[in-house]
Amino acid sequence: MLQSKAEQRRAAYDARQLQENKDIVSQKICAGVLALKAYQQASTVLWYLHCRSEVRTYQTVQAEIQRQNKRVVIPYCTEDEQGNPQLGLWWVQSLSELVPGTWGILEPPKSRWHDADRHIFPEALDFIVTPGVAFDATGGRLGNGAGYYDRLLAAVGQHTYLLGIGFDCQMVEQVAMQAYDVYMDAVMTEHHFYQAISAIAS
Repeated sequence: MLQSKAEQRRAAYDARQLQENKDIVSQKICAGVLALKAYQQASTVLWYLHCRSEVRTYQTVQAEIQRQNKRVVIPYCTEDEQGNPQLGLWWVQSLSELVPGTWGILEPPKSRWHDADRHIFPEALDFIVTPGVAFDATGGRLGNGAGYYDRLLAAVGQHTYLLGIGFDCQMVEQVAMQAYDVYMDAVMTEHHFYQAISAIAS
């Protein structure tokens, strides 16, 4: 019997919290991302900056900024005109320009959110490194439940490559997906790379 989203989320949170050697395992996952052809060919890439027990990305993001061969974009939590949760997208040029925001995650200062030279539109993204609470081998993704990434992923271009990253312990047999949920093109863990069937077909 398929667990509810709430049940899957609780079990995956617990498993992720218990993951050992998070720094070492996260480095392995991030190295796998950098090795992907789709990532290497991308010009504008979205990375998240981790919080709590997520796959740790801070060092990789910092290194990618310093390489200066891509536009590295980070998300921040904001709202649309109707007050719905929405991710803003910021072209980051130094982590030192960021300040703690929602849940302590680094983000641009609110006074700069609308800087025209830093604001990135969703359709400009070539590659998205997507966090999640749980994933399955078909590209199913379970988020935190606030809907931030759901709205972003629904707005990107058809060319945008969607990669979910997580620890092996976050993989489930089948994520409880709903009509508005967006499947990943692939999922990367420390030991496996799951290419979604839909991505292969396209």
